Amino acid sequence: MHLIISSIHTYTIMALSLTPSLQDLVSSLMILLVLLYISYWRSKYQSLFPVDWPIVGLLPTLVANLHRLHDKITEYLAASGHSFTGNGPAASNMRLFVTCDPDNVRHIFTTNHDNYPKGHEFAEIFDIMAGAFFTMDGDLYRRQRAKTHSILSDPRMVASMASSCVDKVRDGLLPLLTSMASTRTPFELQDLATRLMFDVTAMTVFGVDPGRLSPDMPSMHVSAAMDTIMEVGLFRHTVPPSCWKAMRRLKIGPERKLAAAHAALHVFVSEMMEKARKQEAAPSSMSMDVLSSYINDPDYVGLLHSILITYMVAGRDTVGTTLPWFFYNLAMNPRVVSGIREELAHNIATSTCNGDGVPVMFSPEDTKSLVYLHAALFETLRLYPPGWIERKTVVADDVMPSGHEVRAGDAVLISIYSMGRMESLWGEDCRVYRPERWLYDSRGGRKMRHVPSHKFLSFNSGPRMCPGKNIAVMQMKIIAAAVVWNFDLEVVEGQAVVPKLSCLLQMKNGVMVKVKKRAV
Repeated sequence: MHLIISSIHTYTIMALSLTPSLQDLVSSLMILLVLLYISYWRSKYQSLFPVDWPIVGLLPTLVANLHRLHDKITEYLAASGHSFTGNGPAASNMRLFVTCDPDNVRHIFTTNHDNYPKGHEFAEIFDIMAGAFFTMDGDLYRRQRAKTHSILSDPRMVASMASSCVDKVRDGLLPLLTSMASTRTPFELQDLATRLMFDVTAMTVFGVDPGRLSPDMPSMHVSAAMDTIMEVGLFRHTVPPSCWKAMRRLKIGPERKLAAAHAALHVFVSEMMEKARKQEAAPSSMSMDVLSSYINDPDYVGLLHSILITYMVAGRDTVGTTLPWFFYNLAMNPRVVSGIREELAHNIATSTCNGDGVPVMFSPEDTKSLVYLHAALFETLRLYPPGWIERKTVVADDVMPSGHEVRAGDAVLISIYSMGRMESLWGEDCRVYRPERWLYDSRGGRKMRHVPSHKFLSFNSGPRMCPGKNIAVMQMKIIAAAVVWNFDLEVVEGQAVVPKLSCLLQMKNGVMVKVKKRAV
């Protein structure tokens, strides 16, 4: 490159001494030389490194690779040593630092976390949850987190959430799968998992079952509205704020769809709150719900809708997004299914079985010690994290452990999806679904290997570690154990299973499967 610049400089001096016609010819040759060099550089290196174009920045690179965005970012990060910088269009003043380096992650999330809040732009992107802990920073976040932690760590709440999950699996999911097994009817797995977790989460949040998981498959427009928030959220992340804000004012494009989604969610919350109030007059059970913990709290006047929507999103999305990928990977890896069933067989004596032909249920206590099942779930989360990317904002100029300099106002993007696919972190088989990587042998049998959260970021890290992590794992184990023990899943051939463009790592078109009742 220095040779090219030197040559251009020499040719420029020569051109000044030539006649106008010769000057035009030499200038044309100089431009051609530069274009040929750029073409050569692009053909050799563009597949490895993102091109940060003058004026338009990374935007053309982003648009050209939308069809495989997650994997392209992973390729760029692998080639650039786990981190790279870039710019948005010149008028936007967007500066980006993209990383999946665990040392950088620890610096951002733990060591120097006060310098890397989510920032006001993040709160604007997810404005329907404005004022709730998902979008807050600083003291306001810490106060809300303390309340969230107190709710989710209450033994009565944990027992209520476990009971809701068990009841929904036993009375909803298993009968539905048994019916589908009898007819061998193909069904869309992601839709089924989303319905299940929508109901389970709503029962936790409001104490009311909306009944979306049922044989007649009622409308899922509210759940679709939640999907829209995450899809348009990614759009807002990738375009200048002035662009999407103008679209919001004009009510056009994705912003028009998002406005309808907001309206649907607010109506849903109001209806569920009304149902919860009516239910209070009925004979009360010992179960708890999130709503009752906030409804009379003066600190949350005006924030109740935002808080309840945040709980719905957090509860539905983590488990509801992970389970389809989990069962898809099991269908592709029968040996893992055998390993889980072998582990479950040791717990069958204490499980719930009401007679011949009746599906077997496993309680939270039955599944608590199942390390291979735990490893299979974490292996799914490694390769398919529900929230595949995190965004932070730089408060003050800083230097990353990787040596990269960031300036105040820069946006920091952490690709959790890419982190799980780095050979330097997980070995040459990093793209292989292998639960055994999470286990080690000890005198007391197999145990889960500790992996620090700055390397395995599916449940966040540092002060923002997910307070519902243990509950989510419990729910996934209950559901996974019941399905794996009682049924065989078969993926219908001829479909491409790929992530869709969203802040949530859902499948673009879901996955069609058939189910068969297992003879045990």
